[in-house]
Amino acid sequence: MNKKAVILAEDDSDDQFLFVNFLSDHPVMDLASAVANGEELIRVLENTTDENLPSAIILDQNMPKMNGLNTLQFLKSNDRYARIPVMVYSTYINDLLIRNCMNAGATMVLSKPEDKDGYHKMIADFFQVI
Repeated sequence: MNKKAVILAEDDSDDQFLFVNFLSDHPVMDLASAVANGEELIRVLENTTDENLPSAIILDQNMPKMNGLNTLQFLKSNDRYARIPVMVYSTYINDLLIRNCMNAGATMVLSKPEDKDGYHKMIADFFQVI
């Protein structure tokens, strides 16, 4: 079975490391790329063929240059990327962020976990809905 590709936009190297660790052992998902912000994500997507677009995208809300919500809005307004499931997560989450992200087309909006087990649960929950 071919693994499904995931792209992560996360500016924190420790958080990137947790995702890489989890996905390296995941039977269905594989980390295709990790970038530091939304602008880098868009560049990666623009240089990816339609056949190789990711199966899912995970966005940190608090990134430099282009945050998670702005990136999500761009993705969902572009026909080429609109069908890709997107999860937004953040250390600072509130009802307004959840509402704005869900209205913009996020599949899930979650609080950033505090430990490795929390990351595993968050990612597993996301994979169950995509």
